[in-house]
Amino acid sequence: MATNKKTVLITGASAGIGAAFADVFARNQWDLVLTARREDRLKDLADKLRTQYGCDVETIQADLAKPEAPQHIFDQLQANNTKLQGLVNNAGYGVPGYYTGTPWQQQQDFIQVLVTAVAHLCHLFLPHMVEQGYGRIINVSSINGLLPCSPGQTLYSGAKSFVVGLSQTLHAEAGKHGVHVNALCPGLTYTEFHDVTGTREMVNRVPKSQWSTAEEVAAQGYQAVMRGDLLCVPGRSSKVAALAAKFLPNSLMVKMMTEQSKKIRRSD
Repeated sequence: MATNKKTVLITGASAGIGAAFADVFARNQWDLVLTARREDRLKDLADKLRTQYGCDVETIQADLAKPEAPQHIFDQLQANNTKLQGLVNNAGYGVPGYYTGTPWQQQQDFIQVLVTAVAHLCHLFLPHMVEQGYGRIINVSSINGLLPCSPGQTLYSGAKSFVVGLSQTLHAEAGKHGVHVNALCPGLTYTEFHDVTGTREMVNRVPKSQWSTAEEVAAQGYQAVMRGDLLCVPGRSSKVAALAAKFLPNSLMVKMMTEQSKKIRRSD
């Protein structure tokens, strides 16, 4: 890939927020490197974006649950002489159920994808962005990363909180070199996320007014990182929740989150 346009790598790009980000960046004259596990869906998306926007699109099939995947992506781009000006760490999923009721391997894979791979990809690609004096990194966190944890999301909230802290620290370190790092913290979003985790029926009890579309989330995330914002919280209800977490006692927030979880799950 060798054009005069900027190039962005988007993980988890085959569907949902990742695919929406691919559309937003392509519409804004970026070339793309898309990676995900499902190669067929990646190729279909790449063909669509090439036709619609005339951009260059490179696809890399990778499973970020494998520790060697970030280095594999980096090495392939190096071999193709592809230099990045943008990175969107979007790949993610949830592990439904309570912590001790889920096999450790599932939890370990989850940490690898949502924590270790995010940090590793930033570590691999950030030095070149600093060297060239320009970079835009969006690390997709969650509103849960700004709130106390709730039952059934044992590692999710902790992992997303890590992403927020990592993003803010990297921005503090690299901002003076022209690199903006943003933590994107969406709330409930219309994607296949809840179908994959088997929680669709449960979350459908949440009023539609509290949901965002993947396109809305991606558009706001793109605008935020271009402005140099440290944090982006799409959706009115998510903004209210984040504000409440700032001012209410943590013990009260934990109680509220637990009660809300029980109401949605209709269990316990």
